[in-house]
Amino acid sequence: MGGRKKPALLICLVLTVALLGGAAPRCAALNPRMLFLVKPDPIVLRDHGGALLTGDNLTVNLLFYGRFTPAQRAIVVDFVRSLSVSAAAPRPGAGPPSVASWWRTTSLYRGGGGGAPLRLGRQILVDERMSLGRPLSLGNVTALARAAGHHRGAITAVLTAADVPVASFCVSRCGVHDHDRGGAHGRARYTYLWAGNPAQQCPGQCAWPFHRPTYGPQTPPLVPPNGDAGVDGMVISLAALLAGTVTNPYGDGYYKGDAGAGLEAATACAGIFGSGAYPGYPGKLLIDPATGASYNAVGLGGRKYLLPALWDPTTSQCKTLV
Repeated sequence: MGGRKKPALLICLVLTVALLGGAAPRCAALNPRMLFLVKPDPIVLRDHGGALLTGDNLTVNLLFYGRFTPAQRAIVVDFVRSLSVSAAAPRPGAGPPSVASWWRTTSLYRGGGGGAPLRLGRQILVDERMSLGRPLSLGNVTALARAAGHHRGAITAVLTAADVPVASFCVSRCGVHDHDRGGAHGRARYTYLWAGNPAQQCPGQCAWPFHRPTYGPQTPPLVPPNGDAGVDGMVISLAALLAGTVTNPYGDGYYKGDAGAGLEAATACAGIFGSGAYPGYPGKLLIDPATGASYNAVGLGGRKYLLPALWDPTTSQCKTLV
């Protein structure tokens, strides 16, 4: 594990009992829609002063571990390609919000210190037979990221297929981001993340709102924008992890709570995808008239995605695209 001293930064996109109303707060008897008539208290992510990921040469390497179809890989690849402002900047009046406009919210952190354009780097297909064993540990994930090659300007995203179990997947997390040290003398820091396809293991937690939730009101699931609840759910996790990585790459950037397990840019807004969201309801979204799929952002080639709200440091509120 190199010189890593801090615990992995967790992304808890898991829909917990509290999020979906399983625990009864004092205001549980109120109509949840009425709660939004009262302006919520601001969420404040503290800037701890550490380095953010910046620069014009940041890349995302994608390491697909296990059996992914070409169509599934294309969904993820197109999402990462769409993050580049130069490739996907919307024209005025051009229609729905773009993936790039969602990503630009991260540029508001520390006066533009975060949110640099992320470009697609290497694509690596690894071991459909899963020779590292079952389940993978987070140490295995770190080893995979290290083996993929690393440098300061790259984030390696380790993505595991639906039938690949990873330690603590579904129990407490839908993915993690972390950092380690490499290089000849172990002095170079690099970042990586892991997100899993939840289709078979915990769709009610990590594929919501494209699957009925494990807890809380059993509202009908939404139609996924790319027709794959597992991969569309994994993109939500990947998006949140990338936002957390650039704004809190080494555990001393923007977060609220305990170091290593605090709320970050997207996890501070868990469960919110559109305006008017409340526990168990993702908010007002766009609907594809041809498929009935729900989405809030459009990427390259017109591909649609559902992306989580991000905390806006200029307003201390969760910012949605629609």
